[in-house]
Amino acid sequence: MLIDKFMHGVVAPTAKALYRPRTENRENVPMTGPVIIASNHLSFCDSVAIPLVMPRKVSFLAKAEYFDGPGVRGRISNSFFSGIGAVPVPRGEHGAAKAALETALSVLERGDAFGIYPEGTRSRDGRLYRGRTGVAWLALAARAPVVPVGIIGTDKIQPIGSNIPKFSPRALIRFGEPLDFSRHYGRTDVARARREITDEIMEAIQKLSGQDYAGVYNDKPVEV
Repeated sequence: MLIDKFMHGVVAPTAKALYRPRTENRENVPMTGPVIIASNHLSFCDSVAIPLVMPRKVSFLAKAEYFDGPGVRGRISNSFFSGIGAVPVPRGEHGAAKAALETALSVLERGDAFGIYPEGTRSRDGRLYRGRTGVAWLALAARAPVVPVGIIGTDKIQPIGSNIPKFSPRALIRFGEPLDFSRHYGRTDVARARREITDEIMEAIQKLSGQDYAGVYNDKPVEV
């Protein structure tokens, strides 16, 4: 598609040149097959920074409003989020969480990469919060490996409440080794399995990001 060529041929190289994100161990991302990219979440621009440095296309969920806004601004927003691989999902409706996971599963079932923030929303204080088990549900349902990611510095580039990202400091995106959860397939204690998987993912993310671990859920509402 024309928009994909424009995003990858013009927008992505320009953004990389301006923001110069640093990466470590991108080779840990499998180049084929379904894979879940599970990251900490510090800033709105995380969902732009990760696709910019990924060695393959990755999809994130985004509010449906970003795709169906009116006028020129709405078309630009639609083109931008479509170009970075974002997938629209309704927010605030009954069953929205289930619909979001089913949308994510459809991406993985196509053999593509899907990005998720197990904390559920951005951290306001820089700590890493307890992961929600949707990421484990996906890993088991899709039988896909999980690559943990630690992002550092995006909260300084675009703090919560800021609409325009700064050009400095440079963000660092660290990719961990893929986590294989095949040993959990077929377990009957499903809830416990999901909790154990999620905790293992969060521990891996914490080692990459270096954040203090809060040990509780992040229940403060933040637009993602």
